[in-house]
Amino acid sequence: MKTSVKLIVKAYLKSRIRVIIVFGLFMMIFIVVHGLYHLPLEPIVYSMELIITLTVIFSSLDFIRFYKKHQVLSDLEKIISIDVNQLPKSGDLLESDYQTIIKDLAENRAELISQFDNRQTEMIDYYTLWAHQIKTPISAMGLLLQADEENNQQNRAYQQELFKIEQYVEMVLQYLRLESMSSDLTLIEYDLADLVKQAVKKYSIIFINKKISLDLKVENCRVVTDEKWLVFVLEQIISNALKYTNQGKILIYMDTQKEKTLIIEDTGVGIHAEDIQRIFDRGFTGYNGRMDKKSTGIGLYLCRQVLNKLSHSIMVTSQVGKGTQVRINLETQRFEAF
Repeated sequence: MKTSVKLIVKAYLKSRIRVIIVFGLFMMIFIVVHGLYHLPLEPIVYSMELIITLTVIFSSLDFIRFYKKHQVLSDLEKIISIDVNQLPKSGDLLESDYQTIIKDLAENRAELISQFDNRQTEMIDYYTLWAHQIKTPISAMGLLLQADEENNQQNRAYQQELFKIEQYVEMVLQYLRLESMSSDLTLIEYDLADLVKQAVKKYSIIFINKKISLDLKVENCRVVTDEKWLVFVLEQIISNALKYTNQGKILIYMDTQKEKTLIIEDTGVGIHAEDIQRIFDRGFTGYNGRMDKKSTGIGLYLCRQVLNKLSHSIMVTSQVGKGTQVRINLETQRFEAF
């Protein structure tokens, strides 16, 4: 923020107030002494002019030095990561002491940041490895359940719960990858219908077990996006629709009024009006999530973060007891810089 000259002058005078007071006292003593000895007026005036001229010169030089130092510090303020070595040269011992303290604090801060980054990297590496390793026993359990044809109804229930576990693991992986998402993007043109069908197929077992019908009408729409990340978003939205829909159907279709806008609509329990504005906040579960006691509050947060990075957008409208409508605008006006 640029400081006005008036404020700089005011700050300068305030910093030199003691010098100004002392100078004023000396001038008064000078005038009084000359007056007591009844010296001629001419030498007094000449002395006063000389003193004032020298004062103006030295004050101007001192103010310029003060102003330049202020400019250097103001420029440093605008830099996200301040290099303490760029601090202006100290003018006295106290200022040098302050700069030494600042440098010590900066070094301690840099060390703490380095330690935190190392711990964060180790934690991400560990959870990424864990998520990949846990997929092996999950897949094995799925194959065992498919091989066991006895008690089909019970097996389907087991498969459904196992599928949920797999989805939670996948969510963890995507959450960990979110920060480095830029290195994992492949932006090309896709047929939107193919991407939607991928997401729907993954949840076919849930559709069957819950007896929820699907009305899918997506055709003649091509979008520039990343296949893996957009399918992940679609899966999360379909998963939510299935979770909160106990009967009825899920509709997936294109908005006839707005180009390249996909609508996923359900006939579920709906979302309370006071929760709509916060459903994309990380960790927010809302009334339905608290009643369900299984909501993580991460799914929709991830959806918005991913769509923002893909230059897409998402909007949700809902009515309690009637259902929820999710609108995804897949136009690509700009891509976020990483």
